[in-house]
Amino acid sequence: MQVQIYHHPRCSKSRETLKLLHYLGIEPEVILYLQDIPDIETLRTLYRQLGFHDVRDMMRRKDALYKALKIEDQEYEKESCLSLLTQYPQLLERPIVVYGDKAKLGRPPEQVLTLFSALKP
Repeated sequence: MQVQIYHHPRCSKSRETLKLLHYLGIEPEVILYLQDIPDIETLRTLYRQLGFHDVRDMMRRKDALYKALKIEDQEYEKESCLSLLTQYPQLLERPIVVYGDKAKLGRPPEQVLTLFSALKP
């Protein structure tokens, strides 16, 4: 089964998570989401796979752009937030690792290990 990582090479947590995957012998499909911007349907799938209850949990809440857009202060609905992520992919929290029908944020990187617990003998 293919593993994917939504990766930003300049992000230390993203680099650490990718390094962890390599250490485990996993060669993931690397998606540079700032270049290959996920569409709305992909973001909906990631949201479902992550199991979040608020789309804002997929967003970089401390980012200056997040604050400038006043996303926390407004009553954005799920679809509006997903639309914002297609317009401003830099707001997507990173890294996101996908395995099967589940996904985890690599914050901290070790959190993604739970995706692979079924691989242990």
